Amino acid sequence: MKRLLIMRHAKSSWKDERLSDHERPLNKRGKRDAPRMGRLLRDLELVPDLIISSTARRAMDTAAAVAEASGYDEAIMISRYMYHGDPEAYLEVLAALNEEPRATMVVGHNPGLEELVEELLDRYVRLPTATVVAMDVSAGSWREVTIQSQARLVGIWRPKELDS
Repeated sequence: MKRLLIMRHAKSSWKDERLSDHERPLNKRGKRDAPRMGRLLRDLELVPDLIISSTARRAMDTAAAVAEASGYDEAIMISRYMYHGDPEAYLEVLAALNEEPRATMVVGHNPGLEELVEELLDRYVRLPTATVVAMDVSAGSWREVTIQSQARLVGIWRPKELDS
């Protein structure tokens, strides 16, 4: 059994029109919500063994804030394949992992993340910014996780739905 945590990056800023999509930073709400979700993971004892982030600045900043707030003390893996990646791209990144991490978090982007969640849970789940979905996937290794894998929902947490 593998635990997969899927997180959409926190809210980003569109203020500086000179920046490329890839370089957009977190806005004020994103800077508040990302560590909040990290503290939630810590409190729920869902801190992953490994965090993998897209190369986009907003995703890397989200991953770093979650890591710090949750007490995660390992290196954050960065993958260019997750920037605008489809479900298969996320699964390829996971398949390339060694078998040590039982619980892995990916921090990336829609629509790929919503599509991945839908494939694994066989239901649509809306992923606004900074949402975390945790699921247990029936697989002995990350290479065995495919879009046909069966997953059991552990929980969905959206910042706006949490108590302040």
